[in-house]
Amino acid sequence: MELVLDLKQAMCALFEVHADSQTVQRVVTPLEYPGSNDKVVVRVRQRGDHVQIDENGEAAMYASMSGGELEGDNISRWAKEAMNHFRIEYTDDEVLRAQVHDARLIAPTLFHIAAAAQQLYALATAHKEREISNFKAELSAVVQEVCSRQGIALRQNAELPIAGGMQADHLLGADDNPLIIIAATSATRLLEAQLIHMQYKLTKQPCFVLAVAEDVKSVGITQFKRANYYTGKTVEFNRHDFGQLLQGQLH
Repeated sequence: MELVLDLKQAMCALFEVHADSQTVQRVVTPLEYPGSNDKVVVRVRQRGDHVQIDENGEAAMYASMSGGELEGDNISRWAKEAMNHFRIEYTDDEVLRAQVHDARLIAPTLFHIAAAAQQLYALATAHKEREISNFKAELSAVVQEVCSRQGIALRQNAELPIAGGMQADHLLGADDNPLIIIAATSATRLLEAQLIHMQYKLTKQPCFVLAVAEDVKSVGITQFKRANYYTGKTVEFNRHDFGQLLQGQLH
């Protein structure tokens, strides 16, 4: 077995190179944007006496689609560091790009651009993760308060006795007829709530699935409306209103 040769081939196979035109090569890298299946794609463009390497503004686009913030001080500081250390420019039209005049620098610069794309996305969406954490914390506080007041048994992050090993964020009451609360922080998590509901129905196990979205936009209006047909109830979170709803549901 030629370990070095096999390793080189395996590593090279992770990168797909496509000729979009005579002067543009598109490289699909194995790197992914955090929390998604979207690959980081880098383009290598012949520009007269130099080569331009960029990610076509896709990092900023994906971050915006995920509710990211691209105009914060953290982004400005990071952009300055990227320029100082790697000569990567973050342009006014939100594209990460670099120029090289030596062909030997194309490959390492391509790696730097791909890594910078990941970093930009992560920085831009970091505040969104904090918002999700706050939402889940507020939801948890309401659930604990209501359960404590009414003397209802509560388990959190409880694995459910159905196929797929899915979990309830909050499991209220007895196992033979629980109230299952799902914090729908994304469209994917909302879909999981629907799958949980359907699994219980298929196995003829009684339960009530209550899906709670931070807001309709975070999961999509169409998905939100549809979910009400495939869960016990799907609601938009409001601390006061949800507390009253939960109390009524437990009566």
